[in-house]
Amino acid sequence: MNFTERYDEILTKIEKARLSVNQHQIVKIVAASKSADAAMIEAMYSTGHRAFGENKIQDMSEKVHALEHLPLEWHFIGRLQTNKINQLIDLNPFLMHSLSSFELAQEIDKRLQIKGKTLNVLLQVNSAYEAQKAGVLPGIAVDTYMAIAATCKNLNLKGVMSIGAHTEETTIIQKSFETTYKIYESLTSKGAKYCSMGMSGDYELAIACGSNMVRLGSILFK
Repeated sequence: MNFTERYDEILTKIEKARLSVNQHQIVKIVAASKSADAAMIEAMYSTGHRAFGENKIQDMSEKVHALEHLPLEWHFIGRLQTNKINQLIDLNPFLMHSLSSFELAQEIDKRLQIKGKTLNVLLQVNSAYEAQKAGVLPGIAVDTYMAIAATCKNLNLKGVMSIGAHTEETTIIQKSFETTYKIYESLTSKGAKYCSMGMSGDYELAIACGSNMVRLGSILFK
C-alpha cells in the first residue's frame, strides 16, 4: 500500500468513527512527523495535508527551516524543557499541545512578554493517572486552566490534550479519554476549541469519546 492509499484508509476510519458520535464534528489530523524527514513531509503535503507535529525542538527547528517554502502548520507535541522555551517561541508554532503545569505556563508567559509575542497552547491532562506521564491531574485541571487564563496574558488557551492510558485494556483507555473529554466539555464555554487525544494505536476510540484532534505518527509514516 502506498502513502496516498494509507492516508485515504485512515481518513475513512476517522470518518466512520466521527459519524458514530456526531455528524457535525470535524476531526483534525496532526501528522506526528518525528520519524519523517523533510522529503516525506513534502510528499504528504502534496496529498493536501498541512498540519505536522514534532516532539523535539531541535528536530522541529531543522524541519521548519528546511520546509519554510511550504505553508505548513507546525504543532509542538512533546515535553518542553525550560531551556528550550525561547527556541520554541522563535519557531512560531500554530499550537503547543503539551502545557503540563501552571509553573511552566508562567515561565513561557514571561519569555513571551519579553519577546512581545503570544502562543496558542493546550493544557495537558494526565487523565490516566500515570506517574511517567506529564500533565495536570483531572481534579485540578479546570482550576489550573482558569488560573493560567487569568494570569498568563500572552498564552492563548485553546483546549486540552491527553495521552491515552498505557495498557491493552480498552475500557481503561476509554475511561481516560472520557475523563479528558468531560474536562474539555466544561471548558468550551471558556473558549476551549480543541480536545487533542488519540494516537496511532487508539485514535478511533479517542474520536468515539469526543476527540476533535488526533496525533498520528507510525501509521502514516511506515
